[in-house]
Amino acid sequence: DLARYLPATIELAVYSMAFAVLLGIPLGVLSAVRRNSLLDLLGRTISILGLSVPSFWLALVLQFFLFAQLGLLPDGQRLPVGVREPPRITGLYTIDALLHGDVGLFLLALKHLLMPSFVLGLAALAIVTRMVRSGMLEVLGQDYIRTARAKGLQPRTVILRHALKNALLPAVTVIGLQFGLLMGGAVLVEIIFSWPGIGRYAFQAIQNFDYNAVISVTLVIGAAYVFVNLIVDILYILLDPRIRVA
Repeated sequence: DLARYLPATIELAVYSMAFAVLLGIPLGVLSAVRRNSLLDLLGRTISILGLSVPSFWLALVLQFFLFAQLGLLPDGQRLPVGVREPPRITGLYTIDALLHGDVGLFLLALKHLLMPSFVLGLAALAIVTRMVRSGMLEVLGQDYIRTARAKGLQPRTVILRHALKNALLPAVTVIGLQFGLLMGGAVLVEIIFSWPGIGRYAFQAIQNFDYNAVISVTLVIGAAYVFVNLIVDILYILLDPRIRVA
C-alpha cells in the first residue's frame, strides 16, 4: 500500500522545494546585495511570515479564498474526480503526463499542485532566503571579494561567480534537510488538501492502530533523509573543490 502513496508525497515535496529554492536563492541574494533597501525588507518579511504562519491555517485560508470564493484553483486531490490518471511510469502525474505527451493533463496536474506546494514550501522558502542572505552578507565582506572588485570585474560576475558559489554551502545543507522535512512533515497539508501521500497514509494508519504501516512510513522517511544527505555531500564537492582534496 505504501508504494501507492509514496509518489504523491515525492511529487508534492519536489514542487514545494523547487518553489522554495527558485524563489529563495534570488531573493536572498538580492536582499544581501541591496541591504536595508525595500527589497531587503521584503525578503526579511517573507522570512518572518513563512516561519510564523501555521501551514494548516494558511491552507484553510487559501482554500476559502482561491477555491470557495474565487474559484481560481482546485481545493485538493491530485486530479479532478472523473479524470483518469496518466499511465504509470514514475507515479508522478506531471512527469508521466509529459512522458506520454499529454500537455493538457500535465497542466491540470500542475494546477492541483500549486496551492499545496505553496503552503508546504513557504516555510522552506523563508529558511532558504534567510540562509542565502546571511551567507552572502558574510562572503561579501571577505578579502577576495574586495580584490575581485578592485580588479575591475563586473558586479554581476563578482556576485554570481565568486560570492554566490561560496555562500551556497550552508544553504545547500539547509535545502537538503528541508526536503527531508517536507517528506515527513506534510501530514496536515495532505489531510486538508485530500492529498493521497504517505503523510495522510500514516495518519490513517495511526487511527487504525496499524503499527506495521507506521513503521514502514518511518523507515521510508529515514531513508529519504539518508539519500538527501548523500546528494548534499556530492553537491558540496562540486561547489567547493577544497573538499575534493581533503
